[in-house]
Formats: sequence, C-alpha cells, structure tokens
Amino acid sequence: MIEPSLFYKTLEENDVKFHVGVPDSLLANYTNYLSNLKKNNHLIAANEGNAIGVAIGHYLSTNKIAAVYMQNSGLGNAINPLISLADNKIYSIPMLLLVGWRGEPGIIDEPQHIKQGEKTLSQLDLLDIPYWLINKNSEYKKIIKTACQISTVEKKPVALVFHKNTFKHEVEIKNYDNKFSLIREEALEIIVNNIGQSLLISTTGKISREIYEIRKKRKESCEDFLTVGGMGHASSIALGVALNTKLNVVCVDGDGSMIMHLGSLTTISSSEIKNFFHILINNQSHESVGGQPTAANIIDFKKLCLSVGYKKYSLAKNKKELVKSINDLKNCDGPKILEVQVSKYSRENLGRPKESPEENKFFFIRKVMEKKNK
Repeated sequence: MIEPSLFYKTLEENDVKFHVGVPDSLLANYTNYLSNLKKNNHLIAANEGNAIGVAIGHYLSTNKIAAVYMQNSGLGNAINPLISLADNKIYSIPMLLLVGWRGEPGIIDEPQHIKQGEKTLSQLDLLDIPYWLINKNSEYKKIIKTACQISTVEKKPVALVFHKNTFKHEVEIKNYDNKFSLIREEALEIIVNNIGQSLLISTTGKISREIYEIRKKRKESCEDFLTVGGMGHASSIALGVALNTKLNVVCVDGDGSMIMHLGSLTTISSSEIKNFFHILINNQSHESVGGQPTAANIIDFKKLCLSVGYKKYSLAKNKKELVKSINDLKNCDGPKILEVQVSKYSRENLGRPKESPEENKFFFIRKVMEKKNK
C-alpha cells in the first residue's frame, strides 16, 4: 500500500502544494493526512464544484496546479466548472483530480455506487480528461510526474483514479473532535419514537443506516425514504414530498449534507411549506467517510435558517432537550428546524439496508398512498 506522507511528498516534488476537495472513504487515509496540514496547504470544500473553483483561483494567483480530491460521485457536482471554466477551450486551467473509484466493476459495493463506478472512466473520457489508475502497487511517482507534465503543458485538468485499499494504514486527525455528548443513534431513536406517523426522509451515510437499524430493532418494516446517494439532496426530496401531501414530513439531515447544498434552504423557506420539519444532526464532521471536519463549527445555524425564512428553530444537546424540542416544534407551522448536536461516534457493527433502493422506494410510496387514502 502507498504511504500517504510519501504520496504527498511526491506531489510536492512536482510543485503540487495545495489540496482542496470533499472527503471520500476510499481516500480517507490520505485526506486525514491532509487534514493535519496547515490551512494554506489544504481546504475542505462544501462541494466538488466549489473545490474546482478554488483550484482555478489557486492557479490564477500562483500559476501552479492544485490537487482536487473527491469521490467519483462528486464528478457530477464538478462537471459544470470543469467543462465551462477549466476546459482548454475556455480558460485552459491545469489541475490534478484525485478520484476515489467507488463501485469499481468487479468490486462489491453499495447500490448507489454501482452505476457511478461503471461510468466513471467513460465520464472522464467524455470530459476529455486524461486519467491514470492507481492501486497499492502502482509506480505512483512516475504516474504523478507524467500527469502533472501533461496537465501543465496542455493546460487542462487530468485525473488519478484510485482503486480501493490504495493508501496505507489509518491516519488520525490531530486535535479534532467536537465536545458534544449525545450519541447520534440514540438521538435518532428518540426522533423516530416521537414523530408519530410523519413521513421521514433521511440523508445519505450513517444516518440512514442507523434509522434502518432502529426500525429493525422496533420490528418494523422500513417505510422511511433512505436517501442512500445524492449527498445534500435529501431536504429537496423531502420538500417535493411535502408539497404534495397534507401529512407532516420530517427530513433528517446531516451537517455535511446541508452545507454541500445550502441554497436548498432558500427553496424550502420560499415555498412557505407548513408541513416541513427539518432536523439537522450536527457532529461537525464527515463522519461517514473518515471523520474529517465540516465547516459546521463556524456556522450559527439558528441565525442562518431564520435569516432565510424558516419560521422556528430549536437546539437540543441532550435527550431531555431533544424530546421537548420535537414536541414543541411538531405542532408549529413550518418550515421549521431542529439542530441536534451529537458526538463523533457510531457502532463498528453498524449494518446496511437489506432491501434494494427500489424496494425502499416502493415501501415509502405505499405508505404515502395509504395515508392519503385514509
């Protein structure tokens, strides 16, 4: 396997000294290493398009290539600035993309990654982005040198696509943890126990996995919509549901997901949707992909949400406050939001949904229709 520090040193030797991106579980050992660097060498972005923009600005002000890291699903967010700004038929901006290959053909992975994995390389071909595959045995020093030379000479983005288990051993992020004590899975169980017959839509990652486990524990079929992919879009899905039913709709979101597409908050508030209950599970980290920090520690979510038009805000830091906040808010008109501050913790034996996404969709639609017809 490749030692993260040596990989970083090789990039430095090729004059790539700045990284920006969105954390990915396949790249976690490397991005955790980056998180221990000074901020002028590394920045975690809200989304991948944001990261491409920062990389463009870095080149404009230094004449040097930036490295932009992401999961392959993040290529969707990155396409617009890649093709309309960085492309060598527009501004001709060189940069080095570091892409984790989730859903790689032949490798067992989660349903939301399969199609993306199949299309990753053809997606790069379509964008006219040269790429090299890297695994734990690759001669990465030669590959990096070649990729950087081509990017510099041809003035265009190039990509390194990483197989699973490329980077060596886990790297811990130094001096980073939040001071919250409430455990997320316990908080989610309180939420499920107190929202009654509301329709529930949950964000991607461990939040949805834990809600699924809670339903199993309660010996219930999971009729919640588990948004297993599309990070940042659960609240928009929930809004689309709320606009077409009189039932209460609860969106359980994460801080990383909310930050990725903050503009969705204005769409929600401008709709003046009364049956929309937004619950933000905030652990100030991308905990599902390695625990890298989000920008949630510098955001006042109360001021943010109220300023864009949410009607009510509440904060819960413990079980008692959580129960009270849910009961206080659930009878108020929305859109309304409850921020729940939780620790960076999850069970090592946390399971995954056994049903397919399509089966989950069917169960959710069936619940909506049954409630509508009552």
